[in-house]
Amino acid sequence: MSDTTAPAHPFPATLIERMGIEVIEVSAQRAVGTMPVAGNTQPYGLLHGGASAVLAETLGSYAAAAHAGEGRAAVGIELNATHHRSTRSGLVTGTATALHLGRTLASYQVVVEDEDGRPLCTARLTCMVIDARD
Repeated sequence: MSDTTAPAHPFPATLIERMGIEVIEVSAQRAVGTMPVAGNTQPYGLLHGGASAVLAETLGSYAAAAHAGEGRAAVGIELNATHHRSTRSGLVTGTATALHLGRTLASYQVVVEDEDGRPLCTARLTCMVIDARD
């Protein structure tokens, strides 16, 4: 397992790119990233709850992969999200913080906030740490 900071590589032609997610910081303990509200709304013009969940799973998965280390991978096995409020514009920021870093499981709390620092969503992600496959 690794506690070093892992670089945040863009993944072209993936949901991460389509959602406009920018990963700013990644380590086993914490990952931070942003996502625009524009293009990620539901029909009423509000940030889509599923978009917040995608941001949460992305950040938690990056952090879990950093924890897994070389030759291992992290795959999400459970995600739950509570939506507190929404927003119609701007950039949202997600911060994943480690709750448990074990040999086979890693769990993170992810808080998604608006530009004023108000919590929009709190999520919990659990990832299984497995041997990487080619």
